Amino acid sequence: MAIVWAGALVLFVVLYFLTISPQSKTLAKLSADLVEKQKTYEVAVAAAQQDNQKRLADEVESLKSRLAGYVIESEESANLTFDISRIAGDKQVSSFTIRASEQIRSADLIDIKNLQENAVVITFASNFKQFAAFLNALERHRPSVFVDRFKMVREDQAGNAQKVDMELAFFVKKRPEG
Repeated sequence: MAIVWAGALVLFVVLYFLTISPQSKTLAKLSADLVEKQKTYEVAVAAAQQDNQKRLADEVESLKSRLAGYVIESEESANLTFDISRIAGDKQVSSFTIRASEQIRSADLIDIKNLQENAVVITFASNFKQFAAFLNALERHRPSVFVDRFKMVREDQAGNAQKVDMELAFFVKKRPEG
């Protein structure tokens, strides 16, 4: 009798591991998938409601307006150099020149699909007060202009005029390909 019971027990254990155990693992996986799909469904139902759609559209517009403070359209990037020249004229700096930077910035370092960084190099002569006013005006400019580096060299012993070399960077929306 013990041999029959032992044989039946071995048979039941083998059957358990061959049929019931894999089914319970599959059932647990399906339950986890169901919970995930249920959450996705609830988010979709919530997004379909009118008040949520309006709130999300307002949030997108708010983010676009914030982005506009930092990014310029590619067509208007040339106008930015004129804006910088106008600011220099308003602050009465002398010997002002502006040119595109030869330094190519590698966009491969960070994965950016829709933005690129452009740079310009400006040189001018001014006293410290004019330099500070010019720098302050650049900081307030919209879209933002970032000062990557600058170098000031005193031109005369009186300390009235300094030659300034400055590299500015700004973000430009890439043109859509095609």
